[in-house]
Amino acid sequence: MTNTLGLRPLTARSVVLSTLLGSHPPRLRARYLVRVGELFGIAEGTIRVALSRMVAAGDLVQTGGEYELTERLLARQARQDESRFPRTLPWDGTWEIAIITAERRPAAERAALRQAMAALRLAELREGTWLRPANLSRSRPGIVAQQCTFLTGRPEDDLTATLWDLDGWTSKAHALTTAIDEADSLADRFTVAAAVLRHLLNDPLLPPELLPGDWPGPDLRAHYERFEVDFGNLLADHVLAP
Repeated sequence: MTNTLGLRPLTARSVVLSTLLGSHPPRLRARYLVRVGELFGIAEGTIRVALSRMVAAGDLVQTGGEYELTERLLARQARQDESRFPRTLPWDGTWEIAIITAERRPAAERAALRQAMAALRLAELREGTWLRPANLSRSRPGIVAQQCTFLTGRPEDDLTATLWDLDGWTSKAHALTTAIDEADSLADRFTVAAAVLRHLLNDPLLPPELLPGDWPGPDLRAHYERFEVDFGNLLADHVLAP
């Protein structure tokens, strides 16, 4: 099943990164990360080389024998946590509408703004106009606040299908749920669980009023939580033990 989903095979880097992204705080000693690698048949030397390369690449910092995520990846962890436990608000039917009002900007700045808008779960109706139902509680980063004017309103037409591919999201969610249920090894479960987190980052987090009755988001989150409990117990028993 994992092959049919096109999931990337485990590497030393992916094991280290996924382990730290799932840790709170995201900080572990090298010997513990080596033990995690051993769970997946990855040699100690391979893990240590990956750690060195991740420090050089700016993914990790090493302090006092511990490795922890850098600021960029801490932001990814925060988005990941939000996708698992979204902070939603009661919805009264209004939408937040963002109009890009900044002057012409370099391509890199435009790309950074698009990334920030997507992280806010806003969808682009047309160039320079982004919107979504006003049902989420989250702050807007400076790059968005400085370049956009926000309005509230109520579209006269149902824009849900225009802005989001709910059928596509649903189809992949069902495939991932099946894959994590059928995975018969720790490596396969770990690989699928990482894919589940990536997929949850793309959940538009719409109000129930705009979702189909069989929306698979809650079930996919429940499957991931079960994996995390199992993996956490494994870490406690075989990795973090003295």
